[in-house]
Amino acid sequence: MRPSARIPGVLAGLVLATGGIVFAAPAATAATAATAAAPTSVQDCEQYVAQHSGKKGTAGVGQACYEGSIGNQTSCAASLTAVGISANVASGACRAAH
Repeated sequence: MRPSARIPGVLAGLVLATGGIVFAAPAATAATAATAAAPTSVQDCEQYVAQHSGKKGTAGVGQACYEGSIGNQTSCAASLTAVGISANVASGACRAAH
């Protein structure tokens, strides 16, 4: 390849690489926003448990609410009933987490 033909090829590659970086940047921002929203669902679940059962959040409740927030509703409900939360309140709290 001649040196004069190589320069436009290198410039074209740089333009494409830069465009890819600019295009990917908004996706990273959206992913960060999604992870920032996750703790609120756990807090919503813990608040639901506190309001409907009168029990303050414990480590077991927090872990169960986390399970519900990632979509594991069965484990969430089972963990909440294991710490003494009624099945109806556990079900509602797990729905609040998801």
